[in-house]
Amino acid sequence: MKPLRSLLATALLAALPSLALAQATPAARKLAHDAIIVDTHIDGPEMLQDGWRDLGQRTDREFDWPKAQQGGLKVAFMSIYTSPKQDAEDKAYQVANAMIDSIEALVQRHPDKFALLRSPRDVARRKPGVVLLPFGMENGAPIGSDLRRLQFFHDRGVRYITLAHSAANRIADSSYGIERKWHGLSPFGRDVVKEMNRLGIMVDVSHLSDESAMEAIKLSRVPVIASHSGMRHFTPGFERNASDDVAKAIAAKGGVVQLTFGTGFVNPKAAADMQGSFRAREDLRLRNLAAKAAGKPIEDEAEFSARWEREHPSPKTDISAVIDQVVYAVKLVGIDHVGIGSDFDGVDGNLPTQLQSVADYPNLVAGLQARGLREGDIRKILGGNLLRVWTAVENGAQ
Repeated sequence: MKPLRSLLATALLAALPSLALAQATPAARKLAHDAIIVDTHIDGPEMLQDGWRDLGQRTDREFDWPKAQQGGLKVAFMSIYTSPKQDAEDKAYQVANAMIDSIEALVQRHPDKFALLRSPRDVARRKPGVVLLPFGMENGAPIGSDLRRLQFFHDRGVRYITLAHSAANRIADSSYGIERKWHGLSPFGRDVVKEMNRLGIMVDVSHLSDESAMEAIKLSRVPVIASHSGMRHFTPGFERNASDDVAKAIAAKGGVVQLTFGTGFVNPKAAADMQGSFRAREDLRLRNLAAKAAGKPIEDEAEFSARWEREHPSPKTDISAVIDQVVYAVKLVGIDHVGIGSDFDGVDGNLPTQLQSVADYPNLVAGLQARGLREGDIRKILGGNLLRVWTAVENGAQ
């Protein structure tokens, strides 16, 4: 599970967006507010489960309505995240539905600020000041072994599904997993991809092993996405980020790589530490299983996590690391196949300077302008490409 950031970090967060925003030029702020910004990965729902806030007001979170207005955000995919542990305990279905309920309640509480989004065609009818909220399911665990649940979650507004998360599940292998259970998709996973195509749910290959990602891309009849991934070119050996080959395969299918902002995805040291963390936690899990079977004391997971974080502090990273990734991806796969999926509220506050919350998209725009990208190309990156892919997936539904 993605742990909460420290109380100190949350206390400081509310002040950061206004300071960072001052770095953007007037031209960048204007473009950010004129464009349709679509961020495909914001962990607002999980944060509401861990500690409730009224996201219609300014909070200490990275996503709320005032910050969205400040940054120009129009469409925010709410991540319905469930962990491998919740999957193993058969709680993923319950957790996913509770998260969807929390966002529906937010919309009902603030109909002048938020609205649920079911189709890319409805974006043009957005009322001024309203942030549109579609759902993206991070980890296919809530599906269980029942294909009928895909229809159920589609009816609830889920418009993409990240097939696996940090461990292999019934569908696919994870990039973080040491053991590769399927070496691609499982037989059930192939049926899942086909049914997602039929319903018009985008297939998301972020978090997947290369083998699983490639098979999902090949099998899908319609374009696929990576909802929140970095480019592995900058983090060698970190399979969680998209390799050049995977990125090219997504583009060849007509899809889009949505680049994420978290330090762990754009800083090589942080990426290595993140990979090491998942391996160390798996080792701990296996040790505790053996200890429990032998009737011996088990190690405290919370204590382990706290010690790991003390020994592996997140390195300070500049916004230029994200700009570098965007520019590289554009050169690699073309301007029509790159977008943004920040992972705000999902990386424990470990974000580059000047990209601390949804208020800071103008800083990203300024950085892209400084690299020579034209307005039309920036608009594609900010959301145009994703809306094109989503429309193609919707049109391909049967």
